[in-house]
Amino acid sequence: MSTQPGAPDAIDALLGQGPRRAVQLPTSAERARLRTEYGLTKAATAKALGVSTSTFTAWEAGQRDPQGEARAAYARLLEGIAAQLSPEPTAVVSPQSQTPAPAPAEAPVPVPMLDQHPDGSLVMAEPAPCVQCGNPSVYRSQGVPMHLGGFCRPGTQPPAVPVAPQPAPAAAAPAVAAPRPTAPHAAGAPSSRPVSPRARRAPVKATATARPEAASDQVASAKYPNGPLTVIDLTPSGRTLLAHLVDGRMLDVPATTLPQLTEWALTAGLGQQRLHKHSKDSDPLVVVMADAADFLGLPPMGEDADGNFERRIGRLPETGPIVKNLVKAGWQLTQRGFGPWARVFRNPTGAKRECVQYCIPMWAALTSGGWNVPADLDAPQLAALLGGYAERVQTPRGSTAVTGLALMEALRPPTRAVRTETGWTSGPVEGSRTRAFDPAPPEAPAEHPVAKDRAPHDVLMTETWDWIRPLDLIEDRERGYPNVVGLDVNVAFLAAAGRLTLALSEPVHELNPVFDKKTPGSWKCDFSTTELDPRMPNPFTPDGLPPTGPAWYSTVKVAYALELGIPVQPTEGWLRHESGPWLDPWHKHLREAYITTMANLGVPLDLADRDVEAFLAAMADLKNGDPMELAILHAIKSTAKGGLGKLRERPRGASYRPGQRWPALERATWDPLNRALVIDTDTVNKHRKIRRHAEATGEYPIAALADCIVYPSKGPSPLDVLRRGDGTLATAWRLGISPGHVKHEGTQPMPWALELIADDTNPGRHIKGGDAYAEGE
Repeated sequence: MSTQPGAPDAIDALLGQGPRRAVQLPTSAERARLRTEYGLTKAATAKALGVSTSTFTAWEAGQRDPQGEARAAYARLLEGIAAQLSPEPTAVVSPQSQTPAPAPAEAPVPVPMLDQHPDGSLVMAEPAPCVQCGNPSVYRSQGVPMHLGGFCRPGTQPPAVPVAPQPAPAAAAPAVAAPRPTAPHAAGAPSSRPVSPRARRAPVKATATARPEAASDQVASAKYPNGPLTVIDLTPSGRTLLAHLVDGRMLDVPATTLPQLTEWALTAGLGQQRLHKHSKDSDPLVVVMADAADFLGLPPMGEDADGNFERRIGRLPETGPIVKNLVKAGWQLTQRGFGPWARVFRNPTGAKRECVQYCIPMWAALTSGGWNVPADLDAPQLAALLGGYAERVQTPRGSTAVTGLALMEALRPPTRAVRTETGWTSGPVEGSRTRAFDPAPPEAPAEHPVAKDRAPHDVLMTETWDWIRPLDLIEDRERGYPNVVGLDVNVAFLAAAGRLTLALSEPVHELNPVFDKKTPGSWKCDFSTTELDPRMPNPFTPDGLPPTGPAWYSTVKVAYALELGIPVQPTEGWLRHESGPWLDPWHKHLREAYITTMANLGVPLDLADRDVEAFLAAMADLKNGDPMELAILHAIKSTAKGGLGKLRERPRGASYRPGQRWPALERATWDPLNRALVIDTDTVNKHRKIRRHAEATGEYPIAALADCIVYPSKGPSPLDVLRRGDGTLATAWRLGISPGHVKHEGTQPMPWALELIADDTNPGRHIKGGDAYAEGE
């Protein structure tokens, strides 16, 4: 949930209301409900109360209570929120106080329908004041600007211009944003259970700057009132299933078999609104806990084919009873079958998709594939964690890499509905990749058919650095420093993808082409005759050593050669003449998700600019943060990294034979050049910053491993590396959480680093402690 506009001012106003006395605090569940319904984040509320986010979280959860003036301030805040949420002025009801009489029921008011295109998508126009609340809306109802009834945010002022009479509005604009609705209870529909205090731990979206809730979120609340996913567990009796929703509510599930559960999921109000007007809504995700899986007949993980889940092949046997029952009920499975992540679908009878995604944690669905979810979470906690990821990124589709790739397609769909004289047909979306095509021979992985007769030196070599400076090039002055300090670039590949010009069409071969930095492609150039400073890694090779002859380079590296003053005379080129910033929406979406999660962990975007010491302390303590938020952070970073890896997915599976094509080649997104362009942009960005930092401070790195740059240092802090001679901070490397900025990776003694270099081992691998590669860093 987004914070209210002007949240700090609103909190200050609430704190100024009411008597300055210690009112008894309500229950922890009531505290969380009041804050979330009012639209406040934990971070903003904690800041207004003058405490840390972790302290406020403990107050709200009832783990400990504030004392003294802090208690009075917290009570006044809750009392003020309750007064604004209630139709009549009222005080916060404590557990010991008398329950107030319920308000008289109001007659239901018809909800106006939003205008739609023939394909069912909502009509959108320029933002204009909603006739109900006065806030901007991109949606229309009978041509008039309007939010979906009952979901208007509080209007700052009524519309200035009178509007012609329209059908009765859904409701008068409330003083604050209305809570999301629950599904109506009807015959045969799942019943809603009261929420337990523990189940109210759903993550709340907290961006670095407050912004109004998007109108699309309001529409999604009505279209999918029960959220994007559910976690299925057994009731305490062990006789029926219970669905835990992302907001803490629970639903009875009238199903005893997997086909019945699939049918129920399609009618339970589960799903997620599309991220682009031409893409598709996300299908419901059903996560099945171990006890529920046993209840449904799903076998435990095993090593044999006697009905068990076979980890070797990653799915249930097609001849097993579970798969047979699904097929008998009219459901189909994708080629990956029913495994840890499964897609169960039925050919649609109309325009509506009939598809349900399954996640089976007991088959290691959430402990592999980029996921690092704590194993001891109960169903409400797991629903809150996955719901937080779905809210900030997208409903999970499988591994984080699979989800990252699906997010690219959701934000840049290849096709759209086009009206013709004979009806509706499919047409391309401008700026998207619309079809699959083979890469150029230098760009293809070795298994690709186009690389069959390729010479070993005719390969576009694009990987991140693994470089160490030779011992004889490390000066005595540097050897005399007591420490080495590692600087780690935040989500470096994600930072490189923003506004980057990428290929949208097939490669065209040209001889002696004239270099154009706006044309994505591969260029054969010779940079071996140019000498660069050996105290820095060479930007044109993965090992950081000088190139030894002509080689293939992406447009990004050739453009950087020109920036360094190197003559550029390509002899060949495989060029793309259609291009655009294809990954820019993907970059923005994941960047916001990453920054939001860091803010929830107590490290806001501007902390390093306000107090660099506080930033370093917060990052050092990050590992002690909320385990669920840390799991979401890990998943977001893996989504960015794994999604880019999918652009060059290689063949997998025991059935593959060399020379064959593999399924990934038929995806419109598959293109190793685009992966190379992102990685090369990251390498160029780092080399440029190393150069500028050396110019400002005279210091050079002694090692570089992927996103970690290791510097000799006069002290243990990264500030000792970043300071100029006059004590001011150099600006080439900037501390902060923004993608592309750096954080402290680790510090070790200089003799330790020199010993590793002597053994031809990169200090960046172990500077944090452990093995950075083995730990996925």
